[in-house]
Amino acid sequence: MTKHNNVVPNGHFKKHWQNYVKTWFNQPARKTRRRIVEYLYHVMPVLTEFIGFPMKPSPARQKKAVKIFPRPTAGPLRPLVHGQTLKYNMKVRAGRGFSLEELKAAGIPKKLAPTIGISVDHRRKNRSLESLQANVQRLKTYKAKLVVFPRRARKAKAGDSTPEELATATQVQGQYMPVVLEKPTVELVKITDEMKSFKAYNKLRVERTNERHVGVRQKRAAEAEKEDKK
Repeated sequence: MTKHNNVVPNGHFKKHWQNYVKTWFNQPARKTRRRIVEYLYHVMPVLTEFIGFPMKPSPARQKKAVKIFPRPTAGPLRPLVHGQTLKYNMKVRAGRGFSLEELKAAGIPKKLAPTIGISVDHRRKNRSLESLQANVQRLKTYKAKLVVFPRRARKAKAGDSTPEELATATQVQGQYMPVVLEKPTVELVKITDEMKSFKAYNKLRVERTNERHVGVRQKRAAEAEKEDKK
């Protein structure tokens, strides 16, 4: 029994939260099914008739590719950035957009960049010269391979590609210029007798002792030098 002017206990513990959780564990299976259905629908129409039920896949990716043609299906070009915090800062991944400093170094105006498939992030700052040079080189490589279609087929403007380049241009499917991580190389050496006889633990103990007594030893050496001068 509660005393005084307190709230009457009325705990809501039966919320049945499991009924409101959306899971996505079937994503890999759905991908496989989508590929199989599209293959059957496009390549083997005879088999679909033999099965006896209508197969109506939704080739959304094909529709998107046709809609955004001639742009790449993977979206705009992304920069190479490092992950945050000490745990992930050695990992290189695709970032949100190129900084204004990188675009300026590559000779690409910031207002032109989104129109030719380059993502821009005006908030990003370059803290490292190495990453700046890597992203500038990435922009220059992309610009060298870029094919710009004119807005009007009969009116070409400055900066548009030539008719010969337009005739041979194809839409890039999937990832282009992906993030490639360099695997560290391991140098193999032959173990010598000197390596076998080396006592690593003893060496560490000696160096630790030397570091701990460095101040005392310097003081003693200074005092001994003064006495010698006297």
